[in-house]
Amino acid sequence: ILCNTCIFFQECSKKQKNDDTQSTSVDALSSNDGFEEKNEFHTLADAKILLSDCLACDNCMTSEEGARVFQQNQKELFRILNLNKKCDTSKHKVLAVSICPQSLPYFAAKFNLSVNDAAKRLCGFLKSLGVHYVFDTTIAADFSILESQREFVQRYQRRNQEEHALPMFASACPGWIRYAERVLTNLVTSRICTAKSPQQIMGSLVKGYFARQQNLSPDKIFHVIVAPCYDKKLEALREDFYTALYNSQEVDCVLTSGEIVQIMEQKNVSMKDVTEVAVDSLFDEIKEGDVVRHDGKRSDGYLEHIFKHAAKELFGMDVKEITYKALKNKDFQEVTLEKDGETVLRFAAAYGFRNIQNMVLKLKKGKFLYHFVEVLACPGGCLNGKGQAQTEDGKPDKALLNQMEEVYAAIPVRLPETNMHVQKMYQDWLEGMDSKKVQETLHTKYSAVNQTASNLDIKW
Repeated sequence: ILCNTCIFFQECSKKQKNDDTQSTSVDALSSNDGFEEKNEFHTLADAKILLSDCLACDNCMTSEEGARVFQQNQKELFRILNLNKKCDTSKHKVLAVSICPQSLPYFAAKFNLSVNDAAKRLCGFLKSLGVHYVFDTTIAADFSILESQREFVQRYQRRNQEEHALPMFASACPGWIRYAERVLTNLVTSRICTAKSPQQIMGSLVKGYFARQQNLSPDKIFHVIVAPCYDKKLEALREDFYTALYNSQEVDCVLTSGEIVQIMEQKNVSMKDVTEVAVDSLFDEIKEGDVVRHDGKRSDGYLEHIFKHAAKELFGMDVKEITYKALKNKDFQEVTLEKDGETVLRFAAAYGFRNIQNMVLKLKKGKFLYHFVEVLACPGGCLNGKGQAQTEDGKPDKALLNQMEEVYAAIPVRLPETNMHVQKMYQDWLEGMDSKKVQETLHTKYSAVNQTASNLDIKW
């Protein structure tokens, strides 16, 4: 299976799947690791998570990065679980798992559960393995959206003074970010919103805020993200996602939703037989309530939240409902705001590589009219991540995806501005909304590297 990042590149030299490669990339979990596996686990794991086909691309991945991505598998999770069973408490880790909102509809649809039941049963399963805390990353998306909203307004106000202020591109999708940094010029990367993605912010919350609350050193926490796509594994390796003082990544391991199901299958566990356990909160002994989401039918809703916020802040207009206009295809849509007969805001959602490439070509030709673009590598958005919405032969599972979209759309929407925990953390942890700590904790920078002139000549 190719991760989304590598599909961007013009040529991806394929490695031969020899025995050495397979043993390096998957290295099936042995009984010595405390995971009673059956022989068929080798085949199951290879089929689901073998990435050597795309990691051979010199433009995309260094050998060191490839080795570190391969370490992010079920074996690493069980290595930590077994470490915690041994007598040497100095090596024990607090194991925390954070679940992306777009993963929960997958478990709900796959096992015919409500999304709230799926969240609680998934939490129960993970804790039965030995996980100490299970978190929902929606709060991290709250921070990311709020920071993106503020940055867009600031960029709009500077648009006549700064050449690259607009358009602003969303920064939540690691496949898009990888492509922009490795293939595109600073003409594009300088326009990417500096707000960290929800995964990156969740890393800061768990190993920053939560660690401090629990009086733990960040390196004593092993933080796992459950995500819809493989590109999140790459994102976890970013240098700006690393705390040198503690020699600790803020996310230690990313497992896709499908990889969690593999563990269930291997242990012969059904979600419907698992005891429900309430999802943990970052705040003392509080437990999470019902699952909530942000505006946007197939994503974290950056476009909708930023559009409504900008309409209010810049033009004093209170937008309740947004009307999408599909252009060339359903994965390229635009939203406009008119005032006094003039179009004052023009936003777009560009999902999938064809739409992204066309968008970049128009930008380079100076024919780009949009102020903001929500960019996602997967056609159909995050729910269609290759780590969950795929059949056994690697093709999109359209029936399951349709169910997932219905489940996700039915989840109640909560505005990030209304999350009182977020507002309190801005004041108590981040020292105010305009503080230096906010910039250090919630923002990063993106810049072009390893330019390849011919990469925009990809033939689709």
